[in-house]
Amino acid sequence: MNKPTTPFSQRELLPQEEMLEIQKKKGELFIGLPKETSYQEKRVCLTPDAVAAITANGHRVLIESNTGADANFSDKDYSEAGAEVTKDTSKVFACPIILKVEPPSLKELEMMNPQTTLISALQLKTQEKSYFQKLAEKRITALAFEFIKDEDGTYPAVRALSEIAGTASVLIASEILASPKGSGLMFGNISGVPPLEVVIIGAGTVGEFAGRSALGLGANIKIFDNSLTKLRCIQTNLGRPLYTSTLQPKNLLKSLMRADVVIGAVRGQDRSPVIITESMVENMKPGSVIIDVSIDMGGCVETSEITTHDHPTIKKYDVIHYGVPNIPSRYPRTSSISISNIFTPYLLHIGEEGGLENTLRFDRGLRNGLYFYHGILTNKSVADWFNLTHRDINLLIF
Repeated sequence: MNKPTTPFSQRELLPQEEMLEIQKKKGELFIGLPKETSYQEKRVCLTPDAVAAITANGHRVLIESNTGADANFSDKDYSEAGAEVTKDTSKVFACPIILKVEPPSLKELEMMNPQTTLISALQLKTQEKSYFQKLAEKRITALAFEFIKDEDGTYPAVRALSEIAGTASVLIASEILASPKGSGLMFGNISGVPPLEVVIIGAGTVGEFAGRSALGLGANIKIFDNSLTKLRCIQTNLGRPLYTSTLQPKNLLKSLMRADVVIGAVRGQDRSPVIITESMVENMKPGSVIIDVSIDMGGCVETSEITTHDHPTIKKYDVIHYGVPNIPSRYPRTSSISISNIFTPYLLHIGEEGGLENTLRFDRGLRNGLYFYHGILTNKSVADWFNLTHRDINLLIF
């Protein structure tokens, strides 16, 4: 008897059970980490530990050589964590996902491929219209990490960097006082020596962490803010009764005349309001220190000027002014770990959800950080600021 000629075996011809796909297909991310080129920017978005967690989940990370050098992370650290290290900048910018601390320059945008996803800070006040025109031309999807919201409605990146800036402001004031330029005073509750007087303007995150550090070093603190809710919160968070006041000129002037250190931490919508006038600074003690943390938004002290990490202080009316806009970059390793802690869960989440498109559909907090979607501007405040047209993201992704 002739055998039937068929390319299939007997077993293959039998009916098979249907296999339903019940698991979401994980996306494989390919992340590029270029070296920061902005002036005095020493931070990096991912630490070697974060890279190890990302590569262990099947993703790829390509990092430019010496990216983490300023934060004390070597190429060897990254290589051992599973990253690929290259000296070719254009190769890094060719990755589908680009991760940066500072927004890319126009030259860097030129190196990026069309349809790339960019995750970085936006720093709206320092941008020009040409930046957004280039994003549109390249059809780039861009997320600003300072706009990303947490489940509880807070901005995790802004809070993390504000915590560093608040704590750092007290440490910097301590260094200035101890330097040859300073008055030679020391933070610390030394027996028989009156404690330092610290005045904090603004009861937000920066003010809270500045207050915590100053109290920990034994100083007397006075906190001024026009929001009673914030003043109440700061008392609760610091866990003790404090001198708090609304911004009444008479009370403020009296406190400034006695102050050894003044920390300005007030932010406005467009520009920080000027709370401390020139005449108030004239009445301050010679050798006292002003740390204007809100200088990146114009400053809340009338006599403040932008300075650099190389030359951080200027003297006016015998009062030392510190006006460096990027305080967290002074502590690049701590700042890098803090930023990395925010980025890593988001990147792993994007991978689990099968890519950014899917994640944006269901994650409202992440969607809040989106300001460009395939070359279409989706953020109203950016559109208003630069007089551009924008589209509602909810109409684009659903």
